[in-house]
Amino acid sequence: MASFPGLDLLATAVVALDDRFVVRYANPAAENLLATGARSLIGQPFLGLFSERAELERTLDEARVTHWDYSAQDATYARTGLPLSCVVTRIEAQGLALLAELRPLDRQLRQAREERMLFEQQTNRELIRNLAHEIKNPLGGLRGSAQLLERELERPELREYTQVIIKEADRLQALMDRMLTPHRAPRVEPLGIHEVLERVRILVKSEYGIEICQDYDPSLPEMFGDRELLIQAVLNIARNAAQAGGKNIVFRTRAVRQLTILRQRFKLALELQVVDDGPGVPEEIQDRIFSPLVSGREGGSGLGLSLAQTFIQYHQGVIEFESRPGRTTFRILLPIT
Repeated sequence: MASFPGLDLLATAVVALDDRFVVRYANPAAENLLATGARSLIGQPFLGLFSERAELERTLDEARVTHWDYSAQDATYARTGLPLSCVVTRIEAQGLALLAELRPLDRQLRQAREERMLFEQQTNRELIRNLAHEIKNPLGGLRGSAQLLERELERPELREYTQVIIKEADRLQALMDRMLTPHRAPRVEPLGIHEVLERVRILVKSEYGIEICQDYDPSLPEMFGDRELLIQAVLNIARNAAQAGGKNIVFRTRAVRQLTILRQRFKLALELQVVDDGPGVPEEIQDRIFSPLVSGREGGSGLGLSLAQTFIQYHQGVIEFESRPGRTTFRILLPIT
């Protein structure tokens, strides 16, 4: 039986094959994923583990014969029907030929979704920054002209209209400033996530009169992050829930071990859920909910969730959500390093 102490510690399922595609090693993660002990797996034909074998066999043959260093193929584990992604790497060690890395396919899809979301966020952020810069200049001229006009007006009642122009210009100016934030690098310091949540809970209660229920994991350690950016990110999500009509909001925290975020593996991560009982995110905007200027609420700027995603990405994290009428869950995943 081949021995690979380094692979034993991996959270990813890995099996090693000889040149006849017979399993000669399986790490503990593979045992868990395939629900079979290593002793039962070793000596079995690798292809016999899967329902669809033709494409996978061609992939293994090509990786072995042409000496490809990397090849991927999707396959279904016959015993449980679990769809898997199989990544094959050529090796030459202890009479072995190939190393196969197995991952649940939904995890692969989640990683692809995270990467697509990150790219879209970066693209949208750049677009919005350019747009905001273009709008700020004429806004300054508009406000200045209104102030000059106000000085020339003899009838006080007419100044009411110039004040409307000035106040609306100021409001749009503030909106442009929000589009251009954050304009500083994160200030990283040790913090407790529950301190952040308690600050947000008090703010939401004072603004909307809503009591937020706490379901905290007391075992969570301190993490490193920018306190103000994290407060703003969670506050934007909680405000969104309150403004959408949620009457009951829950903050829930849990520790997650061995989690992959944006293709990077972390030994320990935080899962923070913001759950509300509102009407849910309209189906027609669910694919674009984190894009700037997209809002399901009349009069909404559509910047809150976009900025929240940006602030969480500064912490190497992501935001996911599930929504249906009566229950919406925003899930923040953050590495604890």
